[in-house]
Formats: sequence, structure tokens, C-alpha cells
Amino acid sequence: MEYLQYIIIIVILTIIALAILKANKKDAHIELNKLVEYLGGKANIVSTETNLSRFIVTLNNVDLANKDAIQKLGAKGIVEIDNQLKIILGPNSKQLKKYIDELK
Repeated sequence: MEYLQYIIIIVILTIIALAILKANKKDAHIELNKLVEYLGGKANIVSTETNLSRFIVTLNNVDLANKDAIQKLGAKGIVEIDNQLKIILGPNSKQLKKYIDELK
């Protein structure tokens, strides 16, 4: 009988953990949509690449990018060189590149 209680507790904790993970994935997807929007939309994005924690994006028109909004989403820094933005995002940079590549 005591083992049954432990099994029930483990099942409940697993369900809670899965619900939290699913909610976090939805939030990440929303954040990625906002970031694409702040980059001037998917039509403004020419190419993307990642380099460790940096997300490097080449844009048609860098003036369409909202750098302040990108910073508020959690970018640790943004460097603008010609028509490129180098955004320091940490480990999320690979996920963002994959997401944008799937949009195109």
C-alpha cells in the first residue's frame, strides 16, 4: 500500500513537470515570433548564422529592426555592422536560427 502512494506522487509530479515544460515551449515560440517581428519581419531577413552565443542576421533594411525591443526580449548586447546585426542571445541563438530557417 505504501508503494502505491509513492507511485501516485511520482505520476502527479511527472504530469506537473510536463505541463510546465509545455507552457515554456509556448512562451519561447511567442518570444521567437516577437523577435522576428522586431527584426523587421521575415521578409526583411536575408540570412542567419550562429556563432556560439551570437545570432548573426543579415537584413535588407537594418533601419526596420527595433533594437530596443530586441534588447528587452533578453538580448545581452547588439552590434550593428552595415546591414548585419550581431545579437548576443546565449544558448537560444541556435533555436532562433532553426526557427527562422523553418519560416523561409
